[in-house]
Amino acid sequence: MGPVLAGVLQLLALIGALALAYIPLGNYMARVYSSDKHLRVEKWIYKGIGADPNTEMRWPAYLRSVLAFSAVGVLFLYLLQRLQGILPGSLGFSSVNPAQSFNTAVSFVTNTNWQSYYGEQTMGHVLQTAGLAVQNFVSAAVGIAVAVALVRGFARSRTGELGNFWADLVRGTIRILVPLSVVAALVLVACGAIQNFSGIHEVGQFMGGHQQWNGGAVASQEAIKEVGTNGGGYFNANSAHPFENPTPFTNLFEIFLLLVIPFALTRTFGVMVGSIKQGYAILATMATIWVGFVALMMWTEFAHHGPALQIAGGAMEGKEQRIGVGASSIFAVSTTLTSTGAVDSFHSSFTGLGGGITILGMQLGEIAPGGTGSGLYGMLIMAVIAVFIAGLMVGRTPEYLGKKIGTREMKLAACYILITPALVLIFAAASMALPTPPHSMLNSGAHGFSEVLYAFTSAANNNGSAFAGLNANTDWFNTMTGLAMVLGRFLPMVFVLALAGSLAEQKPVPVTAGTLRTEKPLFTGLLVGAILIITGLTYFPALALGPLAEGLAS
Repeated sequence: MGPVLAGVLQLLALIGALALAYIPLGNYMARVYSSDKHLRVEKWIYKGIGADPNTEMRWPAYLRSVLAFSAVGVLFLYLLQRLQGILPGSLGFSSVNPAQSFNTAVSFVTNTNWQSYYGEQTMGHVLQTAGLAVQNFVSAAVGIAVAVALVRGFARSRTGELGNFWADLVRGTIRILVPLSVVAALVLVACGAIQNFSGIHEVGQFMGGHQQWNGGAVASQEAIKEVGTNGGGYFNANSAHPFENPTPFTNLFEIFLLLVIPFALTRTFGVMVGSIKQGYAILATMATIWVGFVALMMWTEFAHHGPALQIAGGAMEGKEQRIGVGASSIFAVSTTLTSTGAVDSFHSSFTGLGGGITILGMQLGEIAPGGTGSGLYGMLIMAVIAVFIAGLMVGRTPEYLGKKIGTREMKLAACYILITPALVLIFAAASMALPTPPHSMLNSGAHGFSEVLYAFTSAANNNGSAFAGLNANTDWFNTMTGLAMVLGRFLPMVFVLALAGSLAEQKPVPVTAGTLRTEKPLFTGLLVGAILIITGLTYFPALALGPLAEGLAS
């Protein structure tokens, strides 16, 4: 079997598995967030944190809860890193320095999981499990909660109430993320991923020195790393490491895990707003972009320029032999079109255009299908933009799901789509203009610029993957990427929740002959076009200086 055919068959198998999970998982999540019953363990948690899960919140209260919970998470994780030297199970590792502790704390709390450290040489068992793994669960649950709040804004009328954040947080963790992660971890252990608390072992000579490996609760963290679209690896090689990703099957399984909740949330959206077809329209938009990017990536990476690539069957530099070009292309697109950031190959080694596809995938806003929750609310914001554009073309007040999109709604949507590009371009420009930050670039020219552009695109969009060549463990990059992660996570949430509150207060608008049918293929095409055009106009100059220049020159 040729490598191209193998890649296509893996893509088809993945699509089939996602299709089988779509309806049951989507319906289940809709029931979770619509139920008025509480599990016993959930009641214990509510009592422990002093929250009343039955109290409805308006958007300012919901936002305050999100910010307060996240701030406590940052502080806890920061202190845990600073105290690692005196914690049990530290494997002899010292405390993490302040700048890197700040960067890592905000990274995992914001669901970014950007890592400027070697996991197997920096973090002990307690910090990995009690710190990083816990944030993998709750940061993903926060994203889903905000998305559900926006969906309630479309579904409800004549009220500003969006539900209860604490109930949404606990239910998302206990009823969705934990069960899925337990099943996923068992599968990974059965296939060869490690799960232990062993110490450091010497395994032989390597390039004239001793090679050492430490164990860890890898399979369990790998599971929630993918299920929660987190991406932070136990080891520096991330999902290219055989302890995290042992076989071609686990590679495909991990891609399935990182896609299944974001895609299934479109079904949850359709059920909660009372129109399954609306969910299918959003799903079709996400799937069209995802499949298109995968096809484009495979084409660029399988392109044979010269005998070396022909013998290897594609651009094999930076890719695992056991995984291959096709599966690596699927993983790269899926991890950058979501907010996962896990890697099974090194994006800096992709072809010039292939590396550009990974950057563009993040710059779309990671909405195809995006992260756990963040992908859905990002796509719904783009849907609001699309119906506004359609309204301008026909001279009619735009409506979406029975709600008028007026001046207030458009201002909030516009702020949402502008804040992240502003962070990316300002921080990247500052890093290139100042004298010291460019010294962190391993490469010069277009590829070196791509390293910096990728870093801030990844940070501001809460992705967490890297172009590998950049030395990000400096005070400048630890601080600036940390700020980009915080602002890129929580400022958009402000606009999302404010929009949800505005929509929930409206009374429904009756459907007329002039209403744009947003469940039809025409709207899906309009939405795809709006996403690509807005992103292209925003980022094209920066892309032209980096990956496009490199790709066209090769």
